[in-house]
Parts: sequence; structure tokens; C-alpha cells
Amino acid sequence: MARTARRVWTVVHRFVGLAIAGFLFVAGITGALISWDHELDEWLNSHLYEAPGRGTLRDPYEMAEALERANPHASVFRIPLLLEEGRSALFLVSPAIDPITKKPFELGYNEIYLDPVSGAELGRRDAGKIAFDREHALAFLYRFHYSLHLPEMWGIDRWGQWLMGGVAMLWFFDCFVGFYLTLPKKRTHGAENSTRMEGKSQEQATSSWWRSWRRAWMIRGRQGTYRRIFDLHRAGGLWVWIFLATLALSGATLNLFPEIFRPLLLSFSQYTPSANDIYVERPPNERVVPRLSFEEAAAIAENEARIRGWEEPINRIFYAQRSGYYTASFFRHGDYLAVNGMPHRRLYIDGEDGRIVSFREPWKGSGADIFRQVQFPLHSGRILGLPGRILISVMGLVVTVLSITGVVIWWRKRNARATAAVRGRA
Repeated sequence: MARTARRVWTVVHRFVGLAIAGFLFVAGITGALISWDHELDEWLNSHLYEAPGRGTLRDPYEMAEALERANPHASVFRIPLLLEEGRSALFLVSPAIDPITKKPFELGYNEIYLDPVSGAELGRRDAGKIAFDREHALAFLYRFHYSLHLPEMWGIDRWGQWLMGGVAMLWFFDCFVGFYLTLPKKRTHGAENSTRMEGKSQEQATSSWWRSWRRAWMIRGRQGTYRRIFDLHRAGGLWVWIFLATLALSGATLNLFPEIFRPLLLSFSQYTPSANDIYVERPPNERVVPRLSFEEAAAIAENEARIRGWEEPINRIFYAQRSGYYTASFFRHGDYLAVNGMPHRRLYIDGEDGRIVSFREPWKGSGADIFRQVQFPLHSGRILGLPGRILISVMGLVVTVLSITGVVIWWRKRNARATAAVRGRA
């Protein structure tokens, strides 16, 4: 019975592994790189990040108005508020609605970099463009990592996230199957093994079992190329098993949260809804015109942050044009990645009446809230700061190696079976 179960799980591991190997190879390579997306992007595109102006900083709201006057087909939806001399100010824009066709204008860009002193434009780009030139490479890799850039079809733009989320769920399941297969075959039960165990005590059997499993953690280099590859695949997966399982689960959660994990969490815990849960997003050719300006919403957010005792300054404000709410983010320049490893504090403000509709504060809320908060910090390694990001880069390479060695093992065994079949017929 045990042997039959093991054969079944071996087949499951083989075919699940083959089905997801290519996707994991891509995710591993891209994940190792995008752990340093900001640093690499700044290195490749210093002309976008460095601002030559020196002197008094301009008012960011006036800069946004001037930007829209100079680009009448563009509408600013994110404004940087904590400007810094020598560093560019990044404004995010979307296409305005053409009053004649009632459709969005064709822009060709969604980021505009301005000098915070002179207001001069330093550059612009489309962060979602499918291109691998120096200005778009990191943004391309980042999106490719979790969605493969699969296009919108039938009005749905989440096909890539569903695919990669499904791959992550299979990977998480396969982590446990693979772990099970590293365990030695039991020899302490069953009539067929009774003669082997005759004369041995239970303690000796247990000791033998542990010695056998210890070999699964080793890479033995003197037993041929195939054995080294097999040991690398098995031992490599064992030594970092907990990290592999964490990456798989967090990847699935990030991609499939609305469809699977939010309903699952709600079944056993309270969950504080975000603005995305509260507001219904309108079609791409519709915009919700707010009664509150960016400046008014930011003032409400700053006042609320003081009441809550938040010490971080308001860094930027974002308006969801198809939903009708503002998001104010609070963090200092040095914490652009995360604050103490966790996402920035945020307040969500209704664009119509200015009420606070939701908030995000690290390590605050129900178990479901905290579970969701930690998924991106875990997946990106930022929960551990710089060491965590280094670890994630290494793990990306490990995932790549495990994908390759798994396919090689299958291919070698397939060829060996084919050769044995030919000899058998001969």
C-alpha cells in the first residue's frame, strides 16, 4: 500500500513539476532581478531620477496644474508631495477623455519626471509598455514576473495574474509532495519487510530511518553526473523548503486575493475592507470627477494622521479616477520600499465628501488584515530589509536551478526507460 501511494505521488510530482517548470524558471529569473528594481532602474535611467535644479522647491499642486496645461490630453492622478532638491518629482498621468469620441486619448506615456526646482520636464515613459529598452526594462520585468504581460481579453485584464496565481498554488501543493518523496521508504511494517527487520529493535530501525533521510540532504559528487543532478534537486529543495513554500503561498495570495483568499479569510476572521473593496471601478472610458481637490484631500489626510499619532510625513497622494477616492501615503524618502519591512501607512478619502473610508496601518487589524499585509513583504523579502532582498534574489536563482534539474531528471529517466524498452524487445 505504501509503495503504491509513493508511486502515485511520484507521478503527481513529475507531471505537476513539468507543467509549472517553465513558469517557475521565468518567475525565478525575473524575481532575482526585480528584488533590485528601483536601484537598477535608477542606474539605467539616471536622467529620469537626477534633477539639476538647485534652490527653492516648487509647489507640487501648481506643478500638476502646469503639467496638465502643457499636456491637455493627460490627467494627473498621482502627485508627489515630499519633494527633494536634486531628485526628480514623478507625476503619474492617465489619458483624459476625448469630449468628442467619449474615449480616452492615446497618450503613449503614463509617467512624467519633473525638476522640483525649475519645473522643467526631465523625461516621460509608459511603465506598462512591452519593451526591453533601458527605460522600460525593469517595469517590463516586474509586470512579466506576475502576469507574463498577457493582454486583456473579453474585458478582463487579469488573465496573467490568474495563470501565475494558479501556477503558484500548484507549486505550493507540490512543495509538500516533494517533501514527502524525500522521506525514506518505511521498512518497519508489513510482512514483506519482516525478515529484514528480524533481530532489530525499534530504536535501531528509527536510527536507520534517520540515517537514510540524512542522505537526502547531501549532494554526493562521486557517483556520476545524474546522481549529482538528482541530489542537487532533492537536497536543494530540502534546505530551502520553508522559503519555497512561503514564496509559493505569498505568490498565490497576491495574484488571487480577490477571487480565492479574501473569501477564505472572511470565513474565519474579520477583514477590514480596503477602498478597492468598497468602491466599484467604472469602465475605462468613464471618470469620477471629485468635489475635493488634491490639496483639500491631502489636508484632510494630514489632519487625520496627526489625530492617529502617525509620525511619517505625507509623501504622495493618489486619486482613483475610475472609483472616486484618494489615497494618501505616509513615509519618508528613505523608506520608499517599506517602513520597518512593512507597507506604508495609508488613508483612503472619499473624493465627494472627504470622509475617511478606510486605512492601512502595519501590524494593526484582525488576523486576516495582518495576513494580507505581510504577503508582499514576505514575497519580496522586504520584511527583513536588505538581507531579505538578498535572500529573495538567491531564492530566485534556486527556483531556476530546481526547475532545470527537475526537467533534466525527467528527461534522463525517460531516455533510460526508452532504452530499456528497446533492449527488452530485442
